Amino acid sequence: MEQKIPYKIYLSEEELPKQWYNVRADMKIKPAPLLNPATNQPVTLEELSQIFCTELAKQELDNDNAYITIPEEIQNFYKMYRPAPLVRAYFLEKALGTPAKIYYKFEGNNTSGSHKLNSSIAQAYYAKKQGLKGVTTETGAGQWGTALAMACSYFDLDCKVFMVKCSYEQKPFRREVMRTYGANVTPSPSETTEVGRKILEEFPGTSGSLGCAISEAVECAVTNEGYRYVLGSVLSQVLLHQSIIGLETMTACDKYGIQPDIIIGCAGGGSNLGGLISPFMGRKLRGEADYQFIAVEPASCPSLTRGKYVYDFCDTGKVCPLSKMYTLGSGFIPSPNHAGGLRYHGMSSVLSELYDEGLMEARSVEQTAVFEAATKFARIEGTLPAPESSHAIRVAIDEALKCKETGEEKTILFGLTGTGYFDMVAYQKFNDNLMSDYIPTDEELAKGFANLPNV
Repeated sequence: MEQKIPYKIYLSEEELPKQWYNVRADMKIKPAPLLNPATNQPVTLEELSQIFCTELAKQELDNDNAYITIPEEIQNFYKMYRPAPLVRAYFLEKALGTPAKIYYKFEGNNTSGSHKLNSSIAQAYYAKKQGLKGVTTETGAGQWGTALAMACSYFDLDCKVFMVKCSYEQKPFRREVMRTYGANVTPSPSETTEVGRKILEEFPGTSGSLGCAISEAVECAVTNEGYRYVLGSVLSQVLLHQSIIGLETMTACDKYGIQPDIIIGCAGGGSNLGGLISPFMGRKLRGEADYQFIAVEPASCPSLTRGKYVYDFCDTGKVCPLSKMYTLGSGFIPSPNHAGGLRYHGMSSVLSELYDEGLMEARSVEQTAVFEAATKFARIEGTLPAPESSHAIRVAIDEALKCKETGEEKTILFGLTGTGYFDMVAYQKFNDNLMSDYIPTDEELAKGFANLPNV
């Protein structure tokens, strides 16, 4: 007799992970190293420590240790909002009439509204431990900036946030949450940095991008004594911290005998997708199990599905190290779509390598189809999803409908990274039939590729 699966599965405090999992340790082909753009040589710990906290720089360069102990202070902070529930989407299954079983890992049960707090608290902890005054960062939709503001407030650190201009204007309440937690928030690109002024001169009236905001945040960090830069996605250290998502999910699945066939996550820089799939990918790499992994990205910013796998700058201002990744070119400025956290020109080097090896697949979806799925999910499952997460919902629904056609009883798991309560301008546009889709032409993408570094 099949075991009855609760609507929401919570782990006990004793079952919470005590270590992060580093998928790089199990990868047969390691991600290509970060390069110093001045020398085209792999960056050293000393060089990386000029930008990041020393301990975080060590984590960034660690390809060998599979498990890293989570400091007790971080474990205690996690207990404020973790474990996050693994939810069986019974209502969605019924509404779709599918034989598929659908689960989602919900990361929105905290004030930041997303999974971002998992890494922000870790990065703030190491900054405080190093004796720094504060940190600088960028944010797209504002979830990462909010999470970092909360973490910095907890550790009494100064927090300077450069927020992508279109999101700064679209999401004023997200901005005010950051300010409530003590952060200084600047729309990017801005006149406050040299690189910001250069970007504005080259792209007058631009709505900005994560690449622009990263450049400004890095400049701000390296020109202010006692500050370091922290990043909410893309970096290997962030995927490491976010592995808490996948570890909890795997423990819950094992506890109830749940065996996912398909694991889906939205993909911008790769933090939530990497965090969700890493432990499962480890099993696949070790030959212990097999899964179909699907990364879902916006059609307006299709780094995996239409990008090139080459070395590129992580930022528009070209002040960061070079990373080998799927990229549209650091100068690519995506259209101002409503999934701000996915408007990044590149992808995590870890996920890029896994994708290049054929260990996961990628799909791009248009935003009107995404918001159709978001609205359906909100009405059926009762949670208003973030636009970013709704990319994963779109493909999860598509896969469930395929099962309806074929009669296959597959188990689908996706990441619901956060809530959409600060994204009401986007929902308003959709509800008023004012939302449009934009897919860049090959000619537009070629402009971004034309300025790729010669490495």
